[in-house]
Amino acid sequence: MSIDLTRSAAFSAGFIEWLRGKSPILIVTHDHPDPDALATAYALRHLILMKTGQSAVIAFDGMIGRSENRAMVRELEIETVALGTLDLDEFAVVCMVDAQPGTGNTSLPATCRVDLVIDHHPLREATGACRWVDVRPEYGAAASILFEYLLAHDLIIATRLATSLFYAIKSETQSLGREWGPADRDAYRSLLPLCNNRILYRITHPSLPQGYFARVNTALESARIYDDALIFDLGEVDQPEIVAEMADFLLRAEGVETVLGMAECDGEGVLSLRTSDFSVNAGVLIQQVVAGAGSAGGHNLVAGGQLPGFPAAPAGRAALKAGLVQRFLAALGKEALPPRPLLPE
Repeated sequence: MSIDLTRSAAFSAGFIEWLRGKSPILIVTHDHPDPDALATAYALRHLILMKTGQSAVIAFDGMIGRSENRAMVRELEIETVALGTLDLDEFAVVCMVDAQPGTGNTSLPATCRVDLVIDHHPLREATGACRWVDVRPEYGAAASILFEYLLAHDLIIATRLATSLFYAIKSETQSLGREWGPADRDAYRSLLPLCNNRILYRITHPSLPQGYFARVNTALESARIYDDALIFDLGEVDQPEIVAEMADFLLRAEGVETVLGMAECDGEGVLSLRTSDFSVNAGVLIQQVVAGAGSAGGHNLVAGGQLPGFPAAPAGRAALKAGLVQRFLAALGKEALPPRPLLPE
């Protein structure tokens, strides 16, 4: 183990001592949580229980739509509740993982006090008002931070917990192929021998509904290429995660280095941006695309955005999407290029 646990030991010991005796405790993830958010929340709840004897509630808004993520929750028995069913005033402690206040990707009201933030995205200004903050943009996954907390407190990492943390790091960093650091590598290697391989296989190879393949078809047919940039539009979807999944998939197209995907879900616009070009900062680019129309954030290679109040009229939606496409192409210096379809005519 090459990482230094001093930082994790000091921080986790501090907030655990602070929350001791305070209950009930709420752990909030971003809306429509991914494996990293789910595993981080699951591990934090375990840490709190083991060190203080106090239970915590994991909550989020939206849904778990991706088949792999639903399989993860089912196979690892991760208990969650809908954020909207809770009276937030009842909680003495509110923790936020894999997200930060004011980012637009969590439905926790802006008036709700957040006591603890654990995240691996760039630090946001609003997070400075929280009492306990551990934000590490140099980490590829928030789950790697929780792994260090567990090590620092000499806690046994049982099979299900190890499997959840491993899969989170595997998913978030694309098996250490995207935006990973030494801490992620060490956690990945340490957790692999502790995993249940049969459960891991069932998570990574779930059955897919027929509607999934319809979305793949829509993504392929709508995809337009401008030099090495690709744009696709899924139209109306019932789960926002499918946009990111299709963006990851289409980034594999030969000659494509940057992908922007868009869709509409429950009256809001959903954007996902992926790039393999290290001269492009996905987090900065997505904020340029949505400036004045929504909120966005991300890392160097991965980013996403939300557009609340998407126009109901078809003409309004088309105009907004055209503006987003123009901003995206202009930021890449490709606005004058003619599009060509991904699929042959």
